[in-house]
Amino acid sequence: MTPADLKALVRTIPDFPKTGIQFRDITTLIGHGEGFSASVDWLAERVTGASAIAGMEARGFIFGAAVATRLRLPFLPIRKPGKLPCAVIGVDYELEYGLDRLEMDPGAVTAGQPVAIVDDLLATGGTAIAATTLLREAGAQVSHAAFVIDLPDLGGSRVLAKQGVTVHALMHFDGD
Repeated sequence: MTPADLKALVRTIPDFPKTGIQFRDITTLIGHGEGFSASVDWLAERVTGASAIAGMEARGFIFGAAVATRLRLPFLPIRKPGKLPCAVIGVDYELEYGLDRLEMDPGAVTAGQPVAIVDDLLATGGTAIAATTLLREAGAQVSHAAFVIDLPDLGGSRVLAKQGVTVHALMHFDGD
């Protein structure tokens, strides 16, 4: 399937979760077996050189774990607060429409380990920067991130580039 075919599988929900937001719903993409597989293949091709894949809760778990499986690499879950049964490191960050926190097990990576981030959507970059910060604090090298969707008007790609992270996005939706 082409990127245009895959983009056509993403449903847009206007005014969710609040007025003025055009929510890009990937459940229609993951619900299409061929489309989901093609998306995972595309993402996996962009994260070469990584020795582990990190994904952020919740939809980053879907794509990140699938990419890790495809590449036979470990998957590192970046969790919401209170979900890990061990000592954690964490960071608070701003979302496009609110505040949140991410945590991880600092022992999940080794010093200098190359880790790629995989997630469903890049908007302002807040979640991806928080994950990058956590992974680097734990000792990982993060230089690549792959997303199914980029909303370039919200600037996330530029924010990640300033942190030395190359962004790969399967599709873009302008004006969001």
